[in-house]
Amino acid sequence: MSTSTTRSGTDRAFKGKVTAFAIAAAVGGFLFGFDSSVINGAESAITEQFKLSAGGSGFAVASALIGCAFGAYFAGRVADRWGRTRVMFIAAILFFVSSVAVAFSPDTTFFVVFRLIGGLGIGTASVIAPAYISEVAPKGIRGRLASFQQLAITLGIFAALLSDQVIAIGGGGTASGHFWGLEAWRWMFLVGVIPSVVYGVLALVLPESPRYLAAQGRKDDAREVLTKIVPSDTVDTSLDEIEDGIRQEEQQQKGTIRGDRFGLKGIVWVGIILAVLQQFVGINVIFYYSTTLWQAVGFKASDSFTISTISSVINVVVTFVAIFTVDRLGRKPLLVAGSAGMFVSLLMVAISFSQASLDSSGNPHLPGPWGVIALVFANLFVVSFGATWGPLMWVLLGEMFPNRIRATALGIGSAANWVANFVVTITFPALSGFNLTVTYGIYALFALVSFFFVLAKIPETKGRSLEEMGVSAEGGKVGSRS
Repeated sequence: MSTSTTRSGTDRAFKGKVTAFAIAAAVGGFLFGFDSSVINGAESAITEQFKLSAGGSGFAVASALIGCAFGAYFAGRVADRWGRTRVMFIAAILFFVSSVAVAFSPDTTFFVVFRLIGGLGIGTASVIAPAYISEVAPKGIRGRLASFQQLAITLGIFAALLSDQVIAIGGGGTASGHFWGLEAWRWMFLVGVIPSVVYGVLALVLPESPRYLAAQGRKDDAREVLTKIVPSDTVDTSLDEIEDGIRQEEQQQKGTIRGDRFGLKGIVWVGIILAVLQQFVGINVIFYYSTTLWQAVGFKASDSFTISTISSVINVVVTFVAIFTVDRLGRKPLLVAGSAGMFVSLLMVAISFSQASLDSSGNPHLPGPWGVIALVFANLFVVSFGATWGPLMWVLLGEMFPNRIRATALGIGSAANWVANFVVTITFPALSGFNLTVTYGIYALFALVSFFFVLAKIPETKGRSLEEMGVSAEGGKVGSRS
């Protein structure tokens, strides 16, 4: 057997092991997606049971996002002190407690408080998963593995919507019905216990990030982890590269996110804007409110559940486009294409809703072909987002920051993402009640802004090591060279 053949087999074995670690870490993304969409099928039943106003319903739906923002903001600091895997385990516990408590909520206050607690766990997981994956993945497949975070999110969304639909059917077709002696909507949240237990177990068996260990001065521990993820003859080289990057960052940046651009480094602002734009295109309206939305424009309740589930399946499938192309085509071309696709799709959805008329009961209805047109372009929007901005925002947040500030800066970017998510979620009921055309027109405008932002601020980062990008990230662009 030739040396090249042996080396190729060895490389595949190590890549397989790293891929397994990335998949395990990405289960945090599954929790993210599940929590984001489990409320979809339960929203109308919760509004009815707790007698909530439109504003109260919006806050109940969005309440977890406040916890997510706080969890994401502080997760980086805690992870830099306690380690990535330990914080994963804490996130799993928080989500487990929330799933049980929310399922048995006696009133709105109890419901909101434990949604907030669950949000802390989800926000924490949303930061730690991409940070961990980027720190264990070889640069040649880092984009692909980092995309697993978004794939896990989409699978979580699908699992939540599918379980909502199955439970609603068991409850007589609605979330207000009873299923095995308990209201169907309560079972929807209780299902979250399963992925939280899985995530907690995986967090206990995953090896710690070698970059975190090296930053803590635990050189022997870092070397031991590297022996599991890189060939033996490259362990010392990989460790030297990590330590050199850490030393240079200590000299040049001193591990701080502070800078002269409104108090933060330019690279941190790029991450914040990137994260905010990912949400301001309105993607989570599709997964939080789609069941209610499609009913509002004339679709039957059962059809609305099915439409929402189909959209989640499309979201899962198109994520594989990013996984298989991000390390070949690069980050920037995919983001530019995604922004263009989202803009056109959202604009057509807005035009479709402008054709709505009111039926005899005063409810909106899309006449003729406009209902189909709205559905087609809403799902094309999901395709454009899911194949590009969905996964690539997390890829870039995981790789664009220097080692010394990665977890902290990623936490800030993720917190901004959750705050933007909260803003979109809590404003949608009021905006949609006012005018759906204006609502989707606003989302289309942000998609257009994202197009020009990528062109101006996001250069290509594929094929570069974290250390190479980190040391040169003092400018306002990702991976810019000094």
